[in-house]
Amino acid sequence: MSNAMELKGAEDVQQYGHDSDLERPLDQVPKTRWEQMSPVIACGAGLFSDGYLQAVIGPVNTILKTLYPEAYAGSRAAQNVSSIAFAGTVLGQLFFGWTSDHYSRKWSLLVSTVILFVFAALGAGSYGAGGSLTGLFAALTAYRFLLGIGIGGEYPAGSVGCAEASGELKVGHRNRWFCLFTNTQIDLGFVIGTLIPMIITAARPNDLGLVWRLSLGLGVIPPLSLLWIRLKLKEPESVKRSAFRHGKTPYWLAAKYYGPRLLLVMAIWFIYDFLTYPFSIYSSAFIQVIQPNAALWQTFGWSCLVNFFYLPGAILGSFTSDWMGPRRALMVFVAAQGALGFIMAGCYGYLDKEKYIGAFVVVYGIFLALGEMGPGDNIGLVASKTCATGVRGQYYAIAAATGKIGAFIGNYIFPYIEAAGGSNTIRSGQYPFYVASALCFVSAFLVYWLPQINQDTIEREDERFKEYLISHGYDITGMGSDLAVVERRRSVEKQKE
Repeated sequence: MSNAMELKGAEDVQQYGHDSDLERPLDQVPKTRWEQMSPVIACGAGLFSDGYLQAVIGPVNTILKTLYPEAYAGSRAAQNVSSIAFAGTVLGQLFFGWTSDHYSRKWSLLVSTVILFVFAALGAGSYGAGGSLTGLFAALTAYRFLLGIGIGGEYPAGSVGCAEASGELKVGHRNRWFCLFTNTQIDLGFVIGTLIPMIITAARPNDLGLVWRLSLGLGVIPPLSLLWIRLKLKEPESVKRSAFRHGKTPYWLAAKYYGPRLLLVMAIWFIYDFLTYPFSIYSSAFIQVIQPNAALWQTFGWSCLVNFFYLPGAILGSFTSDWMGPRRALMVFVAAQGALGFIMAGCYGYLDKEKYIGAFVVVYGIFLALGEMGPGDNIGLVASKTCATGVRGQYYAIAAATGKIGAFIGNYIFPYIEAAGGSNTIRSGQYPFYVASALCFVSAFLVYWLPQINQDTIEREDERFKEYLISHGYDITGMGSDLAVVERRRSVEKQKE
């Protein structure tokens, strides 16, 4: 076994470089600029699919209610179609979180990419046996659930791989590249996911069946566009050094070390997704209340404009994450979002008028942008950099899955929060902002208890966790790739001599 490991270690030297690379800081491992950047792009940009496929279902839901006002609008299918992907995403996150830690970030990502392509296509072609509408809605619901499993893989395999790859970039620039190729991609997907239905509806206003199918069908393009670069992907350097691939994962020690921290991250992510996804998906409903006589394509256009405000927040937030640090940026901007939300609720009586539609969208957009500058950009950074590489996929998956559960619950509860206002449309508009703003301040309070996150946190966290494992009698010589295991065991033998 030892000889086989030595031979495999020699093969790894040929593939990954000289064995001394294992001792270098991550950003000093000799690689070209493209070799450093391509894993960040390949791992992170797939989240565009998440944003697009989640956002596009809002207009699709509106279209189906228009086409089938009795069979669809009054049934549970209307809620299931818009929300069921979140349930699949939770399952996918947990499953691929485990596979990305135990097997491979790369192959977990490739499998999730294939799932995205297959079920995006099947969703567009949903059909009920014999033309049954009930069958159509059931098929679309099932495909959306399975699509969610593929979306789930993008988080623990893609975002985690992106964070680890960013650790090889220049100090002072690492957080921005992670944000630009994860959260910003989701937000860009939100924009395109409402822009496409708007364009098709404007072109074919009397052919809404084509609109919703084509809008869903175009979701196959993003995962296909990344397939080649993901095939060329290699495992991040930190995984080669610190993954639990040759021994039993010390789950009990990891739970004791990271459990309290994980609970904080879970709570913050739950609150963020509880607010963000319902506000995005139901933005077209807001606009219909404010401008009830607008054409359908105009309603989608206003929704697209609202979603566009995510982008400047995400882009600017990617830089403030480097300048301020993820923890401080998250706390400052989520508190600012809460303050604006209370102001917006108080002024809603003036904004809830057709002549003020522009002002409403701008203020609402700034509210969403602040959310992206805070938790939107930084919750993924916090989740990926507050634990060690060996359990990062599962740690991140649990936190992200909690967020999706929040989104799932939010999509169901949001209509009830609005309905609490009864026939008073002003109160119906105010209540969601009161709830959202209060939760923003709760989130800011929770962030205060998180540890400081620096540019080199991934390396330092791995070192701290290894020291903790050693202090509790765990043998760390089996951690990492075959090459890392060989080198670590050689070092131990030399120390004994």
